[in-house]
Amino acid sequence: MLKNPVFVESFIVFIIVLSVHAVIWNRFSWCTLALAVQAYYVQHKWDRLLKSGNAVFQYRPAFSSGLLPASVVLPLLGIVLKERWEMIGNVHFERFCIVCSAAGMAIALFVSLLVLGLTKPIPTNTSIVYGFAACAITYTFKHSLSVSEVIEILEVLLIFVYLSLIVLYIMPRSFTPGEVMLFLSGLSIVTNQLIKRSLTFGDSRCDPLASFLLVAVVGTALLGLIFTILYCFMDSETWFSALIFHVMAIIFGLGIMAPWFYRLTRNDLFGWFLKFLISTRTRIYLLSCWFTLAFLATVIVFHQNLKQSATSKDYKASTVVRKIFHAILVATYIPGLIFDRQLLYIAAVFCFAAFVVLEYIRHFRIKPFGMTLRSMLTLFLDGRDSGPLILTHIYLLLGLTLPVWLFPGVFVPKSSFPGEVALAPYAGVLAVGIGDAMASVFGSTMGEVKWPGTKKTFEGTATSVFAQIIAVALILIFDKTVSLNGSYTWIVGSITIVSLLEAYTDQIDNLFLPLYLFIMLMV
Repeated sequence: MLKNPVFVESFIVFIIVLSVHAVIWNRFSWCTLALAVQAYYVQHKWDRLLKSGNAVFQYRPAFSSGLLPASVVLPLLGIVLKERWEMIGNVHFERFCIVCSAAGMAIALFVSLLVLGLTKPIPTNTSIVYGFAACAITYTFKHSLSVSEVIEILEVLLIFVYLSLIVLYIMPRSFTPGEVMLFLSGLSIVTNQLIKRSLTFGDSRCDPLASFLLVAVVGTALLGLIFTILYCFMDSETWFSALIFHVMAIIFGLGIMAPWFYRLTRNDLFGWFLKFLISTRTRIYLLSCWFTLAFLATVIVFHQNLKQSATSKDYKASTVVRKIFHAILVATYIPGLIFDRQLLYIAAVFCFAAFVVLEYIRHFRIKPFGMTLRSMLTLFLDGRDSGPLILTHIYLLLGLTLPVWLFPGVFVPKSSFPGEVALAPYAGVLAVGIGDAMASVFGSTMGEVKWPGTKKTFEGTATSVFAQIIAVALILIFDKTVSLNGSYTWIVGSITIVSLLEAYTDQIDNLFLPLYLFIMLMV
């Protein structure tokens, strides 16, 4: 069985689930365990559907559908964050985390039900396991949720269904089933929260940081949907189409997103944003440093393209060159995490929106930069960019950013959390920026002993673990809010188990690894 990467990946996920619930045990723990068991059984049915070509949509080729790793992420996140908000005494966010956990379970059960319906003949044993899990989860949350919270979960599920139909139709071969479930689950919750807050009347003001994130994420997604529909009826490569794109993007930003932000916060978007950026000298220094690093990354991209022109059209950037961008992002994020997390929070939202818009320009070949971006980014294609979109750089940004966005410490004083939990926002930097980069570089250059059933090497994984441990030691020196308080074994164990997951998973590790490490560190 050790030669079967799907089995080992599932085994590692079960270890993480059991480790979390060994520390945090409540009435929702049984639900997560039951969900994981049924997802493991249903995952094999998904894999058979993909191999036989009977899946309804086209998915990214992979040795696993990724249903199990994706199914438990959101429920585990909701459970660990609920415990932290409960410690602070914030009942509103505590209930919101319970709703997120229940919504994640509802989405996972819905996807599993679709798989069982598509499998012919219907698998009896798997259906029985699914039925027991669904009954246990339904019974538990029936006695834990109010009517309004149940309605909110159904709203999230409905948004997920519509988004799935749209995304899988317009972006074939871009995701595995697990990746699209994880991605759209988060987007569905964000969309529902934005709608809910927008329909709340009164003088109450939402937090500007969270509101900026909601408006930017939903706004860019809606903008992409609009242009996808528009360019079904016209050629996107003409100058007239380019004019329409740029004018509509400006109108959308000024006429929809800015008023939307004002509706939520009673603040002018551009005035608040400018005042926020220059409010302290530290922020000006950080922005100057980040602009320098962005310029360096741009120079590397141009240099690699010149190198391609001088050699051959088949030239591809090496693993070492691609991991330089990991180092640049680590150099960007660590100062922000130490000195000003709110600025890092906003800057990451802005960069995410900019990356998505640039990808629209590249994908639709919008003049004058569309073809240039297409040729420049082709050099850095990952093997997992098999669909019409290039998502590697967006995944990398999200991997480092999600722990920052999810960590409650951005909105409350740092002293509200124990010293070891303060390490959680660094999960993306550790798992992706340092661990994944070191594993790829050393594994591809010096690795000889391969893990059974994979192309990953033992040397790469070992280097990844040691590099992350050294990084934690350096963080302890420079960030005085972080102190392990005797939890060294848990930290090292968490890093090791997530590094093993990196060796065996075929899902987008830039998304899954930071979330799993964040969950472990939040415990």
